[in-house]
Amino acid sequence: MIQLYHIWKQYQKPHWALSDVSLEINSGDFCFITGPSGSGKTTLLKIIFRELLPTEGQVLIDGVNILKIPDQKIYRLRRTMGIVFQDFRLLFHQSVFENVALPLRIIGLPYKEIRRRVFHALRQVNLHHKMWEYPQRLSYGEQQRVAIARAIVNNPRLLLADEPTGNLDPELAFEIMTIFKEINQQGATVIIGSHDRELIRYFGDKIFFLQKGKIIGKEEKK
Repeated sequence: MIQLYHIWKQYQKPHWALSDVSLEINSGDFCFITGPSGSGKTTLLKIIFRELLPTEGQVLIDGVNILKIPDQKIYRLRRTMGIVFQDFRLLFHQSVFENVALPLRIIGLPYKEIRRRVFHALRQVNLHHKMWEYPQRLSYGEQQRVAIARAIVNNPRLLLADEPTGNLDPELAFEIMTIFKEINQQGATVIIGSHDRELIRYFGDKIFFLQKGKIIGKEEKK
């Protein structure tokens, strides 16, 4: 499903954020990209999401080179994806419902369908009872679950998450990862950038190891 060929990314010379990264992720995989801070995890996820363009290389999703898609048509690609950003990017002046509904409003769904899908997504993350609260009234872990609900509300085929358990206690981190696993079992391909070794070993079907922008290893459960 996802193929990266010889990806290089440079923000500032002479340093490379990514150096000759090539990898393949199959449809339905539950995949981790791991490595220390600064290894390139976030950059790699943003390139897959087409938020960033690589300096060199190709990114194919279902055989389509997404780097050649015109900017004005990127929204079509994004409709098939969900992403949980490291900083959540919630709108604090809008309710939980409005935050989760945003991707559906953008594509113009009728309100009745939006309400149905938002309630379903929030129920998946056990937050439907706080649908009309505002993010600033929620705990950090609850805000994280709002971000996840927004990412899955459009039933994406590909779900990306950047350090989704980075600031959570172990029990809540396990709970969040279980949600991702359930989404994967419903058919979505899931790619998570994380440095949490315990969760990676427990949940990961495929693991890519990054160091200083380079893939230095790969593990795959049989």
